[in-house]
Amino acid sequence: MSVEHHDLHHEFPELNDRIHELKLHDAHFRRLFDEYHELTSSIENMEDEKTPVSTRTEEEAKLRRVHLKDELYRMLIAA
Repeated sequence: MSVEHHDLHHEFPELNDRIHELKLHDAHFRRLFDEYHELTSSIENMEDEKTPVSTRTEEEAKLRRVHLKDELYRMLIAA
């Protein structure tokens, strides 16, 4: 199974400079960014079946990732 990449640099390539800037200067953004990427890694392991979980657990993780991505995006465009 091919796993789609959901890191923020793939999701928002036009905002790479802003992502970098906020990671350096905004502790809240950096914490959410790290949480997003840890969650994405966990989801990729679930999708690859390296970490067997129920469908419900995987869907809940994906929903949490969507909420994090929305929050991160709002922070990226607010300036």
